[in-house]
Amino acid sequence: MKQCVFLIDSFTERFGRLLAYLIPLMMLGTATVVVMRYGFGQGMTALQESVNYLHGTVFMLGAAYTLKHGGHVRVDIFYHRYSARTKAWVDSIGCIVFLLPLCGLILISSWDFAANAWAIRETSVEPGGLPFVYLLKSLLPLMAINLALQGLAELLRNALVLINQEAPRHAD
Repeated sequence: MKQCVFLIDSFTERFGRLLAYLIPLMMLGTATVVVMRYGFGQGMTALQESVNYLHGTVFMLGAAYTLKHGGHVRVDIFYHRYSARTKAWVDSIGCIVFLLPLCGLILISSWDFAANAWAIRETSVEPGGLPFVYLLKSLLPLMAINLALQGLAELLRNALVLINQEAPRHAD
């Protein structure tokens, strides 16, 4: 169980750090679009869509990394006072009742959506837009899979706490 948690955490950590390199590209792309549009009166549809694709990639595929580091929104009225075991119970129930079913629902509902986009090699409707809409739509099922895997790691980590074994540290 510890090895499984370590492997998933390691993958999520490396993947999340890799995604971080896309953020400066988004910033540069956005600045270029703004300068070209307002400084020179030239629209850059392909670059603007590229920024949107990067934005979608960072947020959709970075969700698991955010979960791993406890960065998702949490209503923390009582949680910070709980013992490690109580926190493990609360987190496990949240994972089983909310996170994993949501990931399953997203995966099931987005699979055909992405598959159809791939089947027709869906392209942008904008003149001069990117011909890769199918790649963007593929982020939905990929996000669900990555988030479910990290959710499984969190669930296993909590199980280790509950059976009084040392939970492995997050792989950094």
